[in-house]
Amino acid sequence: MKAVVYQGPYEVAVEEVEDPELKHPNDVIVDITTSCICGSDLHMYEGRTAAEEGIVFGHENMGVVSEVGEAVSTLEEGDRVVMPFNVSCGFCQNCEEGFTGFCTNVNPGFAGGAYGYVAMGPYPGGQAEKLRVPYADHNALKLPEGREHEDAFALLADIFPTGWHGTRLADLQPGESVAVFGAGPVGLMAAYSAKIQGASEIYVVDQVPSRLEMAEENCDAHAIDFREGDPVEQIIDAHGGMVDKGVDAVGYQATDPADVDTDTEDYAYDPAKENPAIVLNNLIRVVRPTGQLGIPGLYVPEDPGAPDDMAAQGRLGIDFGKFFEKGLKCGTGQCNVKQYNRYLRDMIIEGRADPSWVVSHRVSLEEAPEMYEAFDAREEGVTKVLLEP
Repeated sequence: MKAVVYQGPYEVAVEEVEDPELKHPNDVIVDITTSCICGSDLHMYEGRTAAEEGIVFGHENMGVVSEVGEAVSTLEEGDRVVMPFNVSCGFCQNCEEGFTGFCTNVNPGFAGGAYGYVAMGPYPGGQAEKLRVPYADHNALKLPEGREHEDAFALLADIFPTGWHGTRLADLQPGESVAVFGAGPVGLMAAYSAKIQGASEIYVVDQVPSRLEMAEENCDAHAIDFREGDPVEQIIDAHGGMVDKGVDAVGYQATDPADVDTDTEDYAYDPAKENPAIVLNNLIRVVRPTGQLGIPGLYVPEDPGAPDDMAAQGRLGIDFGKFFEKGLKCGTGQCNVKQYNRYLRDMIIEGRADPSWVVSHRVSLEEAPEMYEAFDAREEGVTKVLLEP
């Protein structure tokens, strides 16, 4: 089958790889109909991880079941399904308590597993024609037959639940104000989730005009362009004070506004402008005393491409004194997709939510190399790319 294969920093290729096979009676094989390129894939693409050449990318996957293991009891051939990016067993202590993003069985020595991601277990990704799904009764969420809501349902694998998770980590309540740093797909979904959950005011911080426009149009958010000045000061001026809650949808590759050349319209990621702690410190400044931060943005314990030796060890210059002084709280960690995906699916079916507006491109699998390059360059108009084998 054809699959998107990592070749080294800034290079992927569509190659022929072996078809997946059933390895356990609880497995199913899924014929992929849609797989997404994720911002997290860019960490590997840019060579910022220990990913080895040959890994098949793709942790956001949906399709139709084509083969069923003999122990699978809730799925059959022809079922349309979407898989959480988390691979989880369903029966370890963390899974039983709902923390499927931190399963202790699927990836020995590490809390959590995922498809097509470095250090997340032996599970090839789904940017391919087929995918093996382990613990399938647990990991595959059934969808209505046909192609309706294909784009929206594809986002249930990761970004819609992860955006929702960011607001829950922050314990956002109806009527509260919130600042979301980052208007990539997860940040936009966090702002959209805040709107659905009844936030009174939503501020979204980024530098890419098209993304900020999407936040305004689809999330009723106030756009904060950090190229125009200190985003914390902009939010406080617009809101009349600090906000109740904050969400970090950026992570460790954050751009320092102080290093941005405002005379150009070049929004491409530049390691020289990186400040891994800038978003966390801005959230500490902008959230009111006793408020709460949600941090679904990715941070890593080791970063070979970090701007300094401390950051390379996952140690950041956080203003913890100010965090303590303000009595702030925070929640961190990757999304436990199964906590949310069933409910978000039903909201889509009933017309209560439709996150598909974030999708900018649906292209063939063969176009993956070009779309990785465009997405990594933060090209205008490239927000969420869906691949169709």
